[in-house]
Amino acid sequence: QVQVVESGGGLVQPGGSLRLSCAASGSISSINAVAWYRQAPGKERELVAIINSGGGTNYARSVKGRFTISRHNAKNTVYLQMNSLIPEDTAAYFCNVRLAGTGGDYWGQGTQVTVSS
Repeated sequence: QVQVVESGGGLVQPGGSLRLSCAASGSISSINAVAWYRQAPGKERELVAIINSGGGTNYARSVKGRFTISRHNAKNTVYLQMNSLIPEDTAAYFCNVRLAGTGGDYWGQGTQVTVSS
């Protein structure tokens, strides 16, 4: 059993910043990759950012240059630093943890980000 918990969401004004956290715990052997997804009302879930076991990162075009994904291995925690937020960033943000080998994928419950004046 692996537990994934997101935190850090909230209401922020356009141009502001938030840092989301994704903490994993339980029966973890080795993590292959961790990704952040988001889903806005009426839209399908989209990949925002991903970091792999080697530290490599990729970002959606819509957030590149504004968002940064990073990790703190000792705490099994991945962060998503979000700067220069715009109303279009409003969505529920979800963390996905993919374990190595046959460990499988695990999702968090989501955290809401609302960008509004």
